[in-house]
Order: sequence, then structure tokens, then C-alpha cells
Amino acid sequence: MDDNQKIGKQVIPAKEQTFLEGPKPKQFELRFAYKVFWEFMKAFKVLHNVGPCVTVFGSARFKENHKHYIAAREIGKRIAGLGLTTMTGGGPGIMEAANRGAFENGGKTVGLNIKLPFEQHENPYLSCSFTFEYFFVRKTMLIKYSYAFIIMPGGFGTMDEFFETLTLVQTKTITQFPIVLFGKEYYQPLMDYIMFMANEGTISPEDMKLVLLTDDYDEAIDHINHYMEKNYKPWSKRKKNKFNFPEPPADKSKAAAAN
Repeated sequence: MDDNQKIGKQVIPAKEQTFLEGPKPKQFELRFAYKVFWEFMKAFKVLHNVGPCVTVFGSARFKENHKHYIAAREIGKRIAGLGLTTMTGGGPGIMEAANRGAFENGGKTVGLNIKLPFEQHENPYLSCSFTFEYFFVRKTMLIKYSYAFIIMPGGFGTMDEFFETLTLVQTKTITQFPIVLFGKEYYQPLMDYIMFMANEGTISPEDMKLVLLTDDYDEAIDHINHYMEKNYKPWSKRKKNKFNFPEPPADKSKAAAAN
């Protein structure tokens, strides 16, 4: 059996298809609304003190010897080096790699998992986690607590998360947080198509500036750090306290010998 077949193995029963089947009795809708509200409230409680986050999106399918896994692990390490929390979808692949890199560098890591009939299981590098039943609640939480977004190579889910975040920034529904597409070889065709959309007039040429495409770790992290220093007021003070250490006390024995 190949890796894709192993990944696709069903581990929990598929959910009953009721959400988009049309109108339901009012009592059913009320129960559904309550379950959604309650999931939001539980997530708010768990995530209240996670601190400023960087959310890393990407495929669950890459193994630890894959170049994209290795890159995501380094990204997580660098996020932790900034003193920011690394937030992911909490699963394997890119999500595990980013959490792992942060975890190994002493950083705080958060995983927002989802109940799926296949593919998703919680990775072991999480200092805080929450498992959702509803995708749209999870996606809201992945955005709510983050000050930047790094999109590693991924599939349909990653594209969904990327374009939803980009749309929220483009429409000024959320602040113009940094969005980094990491992996030029993988994402250049996508950026070419986005440029085609700009040429066709379906998006503004200015929208191209909302995304940084790079392969360079320093460029990606500096892009995020520059935004934090410019727009997040506690950041400069926090970095000053973290990195500007007082001078060590003078060695009295050496001072006495000099006299």
C-alpha cells in the first residue's frame, strides 16, 4: 500500500450529511446553532492566553524527510526565535513540522485539530490544543489569534485557507497582516495565475502586494518582524526587554588590581 492510500485510510465514521441538505425543523436549527456557539466559547477559553501567533498552513501529507517538512520545521524554529506562538491545524505533515521546530526551540505551539474520517491526527509537539467538529469554527480560530500567515505547500485545504485569509485582508475585514507564500517552485504557477487575474481586471494590481512569495527564511521572518515592530505597539517594548540585557557587574578583583 502506498503512502497516499495509508493516509486516506478511514479512522472514524464519516459524518452524516445534513448540513447542506436544505431547511430543517426549527428545533434542529436551534440545536445546531447552540452547538456552534458552544464550540466557539470552549475555543475562546482554551486559546485566550496563547499570545500573538503566526499561523502556518500546509499539507498533512509530507513525511519528515521531505524538503517541505524540513522547511516548515525551520520556519517554526524561526517563529519561536521571534518570541511568537506557532499555530497550525495540529495535524501531521507541514503542521507537525512547524510545531516541532517551534517546540524544539523552546517556543509555544498551538494545534487546532479537526475531526475527520481520514488523514488527521494530533501531532505530539503541542503545548496547547483543541479539536473542532466544525470546519468554519476552526478556520475562524486559525485566523483570530494570528498576526501573520505562512502558507507552505499544500492541497485543497491549504488553498482554501490561503484564499480565505487573503480575501479577508483584501476586503479589509481583518487587518493587513503579512501573508507569506513559502516555496517559489511550488507557488510560482499560482502567482502567475493571480497576475493573470490582475491583468484581466478581476483583482486590483495592488492586491499583488498583499502576498510575499519567497524561498528565503530570513526574508520571510524579517517581513513578519518588520510588520510587528511597525504595527504592534507592545512588540518593540517586548523585544527590548527580551534582547537588551544589562551590562554585567564589574569584576571587583580586576578593578582592585588595576588600582
